[in-house]
Amino acid sequence: MLEMIQFVPLFPLIGFLIIGLLGKYLKNEKLIGTIASTAVGLSFIVSVLLFINVIGSHLEKPHIQNVFTWIAAGSFKVNVSYQVDQLSVLFSLIITGVGFLIHVYSIGYMHGDRSFYRFFAYLNLFIFMMLNLVLSSNLLLTFLGWEGVGLSSYLLIGFWYDRKFEGTRITWTGDAANKAFIVNRIGDFGFLIAMFMIFINFNTLEYQAISDSLAANESFFMNSGLVTAIALLMFLGCTGKSAQIPLAVWLPDAMAGPTPVSALIHAATMVTAGIFLVARNSVLFSLSPTAMTVVAVIGVLTAFFAATIGLVQNDIKKVLAYSTVSQLGFMFAALGVGAFTAAIFHVMTHAFFKGLLFLGSGSVIHGMHEEQNIQKMGNLRKYMPITYKTFYIASLAIAGVPLFSGFFSKDEILWSTFSHGSYILWGLLTISAFMTAFYMFRLVNLTFHGEERFDKHHLHPHESPKTMTIPLMVLAVLSALGGFLGIPYALGFWFSDHPNLLENYLHPIFANANHILGKHAHTEVHLIEYLLMALATAIAIFAIYIANKFYSDKTFKIPNKLAANNKGIYNMLFNKYKLDEFYFKAIVDSLLALSTSLLWKVVDIKVVDGIVNGAGKTTALVSESLRKIQTGIVQNYAMLMMAGIVAILAWILFVI
Repeated sequence: MLEMIQFVPLFPLIGFLIIGLLGKYLKNEKLIGTIASTAVGLSFIVSVLLFINVIGSHLEKPHIQNVFTWIAAGSFKVNVSYQVDQLSVLFSLIITGVGFLIHVYSIGYMHGDRSFYRFFAYLNLFIFMMLNLVLSSNLLLTFLGWEGVGLSSYLLIGFWYDRKFEGTRITWTGDAANKAFIVNRIGDFGFLIAMFMIFINFNTLEYQAISDSLAANESFFMNSGLVTAIALLMFLGCTGKSAQIPLAVWLPDAMAGPTPVSALIHAATMVTAGIFLVARNSVLFSLSPTAMTVVAVIGVLTAFFAATIGLVQNDIKKVLAYSTVSQLGFMFAALGVGAFTAAIFHVMTHAFFKGLLFLGSGSVIHGMHEEQNIQKMGNLRKYMPITYKTFYIASLAIAGVPLFSGFFSKDEILWSTFSHGSYILWGLLTISAFMTAFYMFRLVNLTFHGEERFDKHHLHPHESPKTMTIPLMVLAVLSALGGFLGIPYALGFWFSDHPNLLENYLHPIFANANHILGKHAHTEVHLIEYLLMALATAIAIFAIYIANKFYSDKTFKIPNKLAANNKGIYNMLFNKYKLDEFYFKAIVDSLLALSTSLLWKVVDIKVVDGIVNGAGKTTALVSESLRKIQTGIVQNYAMLMMAGIVAILAWILFVI
C-alpha cells in the first residue's frame, strides 16, 4: 500500500500535461475543469488510503519509495524517491484536499476567462511541484519542488498580466509576479548554500540519514557553528517562501493574481513550505539554540508587524494577505520554542479557515463585479447569505473563539511560548491575536453589515454559483470542527489520557528533536494554562466587541476620528511602514545607480567596449602600416630579402 505514494504527485502531472498540451483544442470549460479537479481528487483519495495505512501500521520509521535514479556522478547519487511518514502524508492530505476544493471553486470563478485552460494547467503544475516538495526523501528533490512552486506562483500571480495593479512601483500584475519571484530567489540562495554545506559535511542529502547522523552525535553537534550556520541559511530560504521579515514584502502584492491563486498558494500550501522545511529538519534546528531563538523572534516580530498593518487596509484581499503573514509568524514562533506539533496543527487549521476566507473574498469580489474596496461594500449578507455565513465561521476560527479550529491551535502556540519562558514573545503574540480578531471583524462589518455603500445603479451583488459555494460550505465545516483533532491535554484529560490526536500521530516525527530539547508529552494540568486560555478567549471576544462597536452604523465615525487624530501612526501602518520604499531606496535604486554610473558608463562603455574597440583599431592601424610594405615592385622585395639575409648572418656571427 505504501508504494502507492508515487501516484500522489503523478496524477496532477498527468493533468498538467493533458490540459497544457490539449487544452486549447478541448474548448469545453467543464471538461477542462473536470480533468484538472479529478487529477487532484485522485491524489487526495490515494493520500487518504496512505493515511489510513500509516495509522493502521503504527509506522515508526519512514518508508522510502525509490522511483528512479535521477543523478549519479561518482559518489554523488540522488534518486527521485518519496518518503512515506506521518508528516509527509499529513501535508499531502492538506495540499490535495484543500487543492481539490479550490479547483472546483475555480471552475465557477474563472468561467469565461480567455485562458481558462492555461489557468488549470498552472494549478495542476503547482500541485505537482508542491507534492514533490513535501513528499521528497531528500533535499535536492525538495529543492526541485521548492523552485517549481516558485515558478508556478510566478505564472499564477501574473496570470492576468495585462491588468493594472496598485502597489509600490508596481503598475501591472506582471510586476507583482516579478517581485514575488525575485524576492524568493534571495531566500532560495540561502537554502542552496545550506544544502551544499550539508552534502560536504554529511555526504548525503537524504533526510533520514542526516537526522540519524545528527541524533547519534548529539553532543558533538550541539550548538556547533556548523549546525547553526546550516540552520540559519535554511531559515533564510524559509523567510522567503513563508513571507517572514525581512522577505515578507512580496506576499501582499501577490494578491494581484486571481483569488483562487491567493487561496491555494498564499493560504494553504506554498507559504507553509518554510514551516514544513523546519519541521522536517527538526533535529537539525533543535541542536542549535541560537537558530531556534532566531526563528522564534523573527516569527513573533513578523506576526506583530503584519497584524498592525492589517488593521487599516481597505482591500479585502490585502487584509487577508497581511493576516496570512501574521499567522505564519505564529507558526514560526511555535517552531522556535520547540512546539513542532503546535506549528503543524496551526498549518492545518490555517489551511481550513484562511482558504475559506480567501475563497469567501473571491465570492464577494465575483458578486461585486471585481470591486475589492471594503469601504465601498456593506450589507452584503442580504445578497450573499451563504458567503456571509461561511465567512463569519472562518472569522470566528481565526479570531480564536472557543471550539472553533483556530482556538485550539492558537492557544497551543500561546501556551507553548509562555511555558518556554519567553514572556515577551508571548505578550507580543497575545497582542497580535487581539489585533487579528479586531481587523477580521472590522472586515466582516464593513463588508457584510451596516449600510450599503456601493453604487446600486451599476452594481448588483449576487450569490455565487454552487461550484463556488459548495467548497465554502465544506471548508466552513472543517474550520468549525477541525480543531478537535488537537484538543490539548488540559481540556481533554478527563475523557482520554492522550486527547491530542495530532500529537499522538506526529510523535515519531519529532521524537528525536523532543528528546534533544528535553520535551515530553503534555500530561500535567496547570492552573496558569486555564487562566491564559481564559485570557486569550476574553481578549478575542473583547476585540470582536470593539470592532462591532466601531464599525456599526452609529459609531462608524470613531475609527475615522482616531485615524484623523493619529495621522502619523495611521499613515505609517497604511503605507506598510514604508518597507518597500526602504528596500527600493537602499537596494534597488542603489543597484540601479551603481549599474548606470559605474558598471554601464565606465566598466561597460569605457573598459569593455574600449578594449574591444581598441583591439579593432590597433589591428587596423598595424594592418595599414604593413600594407604600405606591399608595393608590388620586385626590386623592393629583392632589397628586403637581402636586408633580411644580412640581418640573419650578422645575428649568427656576432650574437651566437
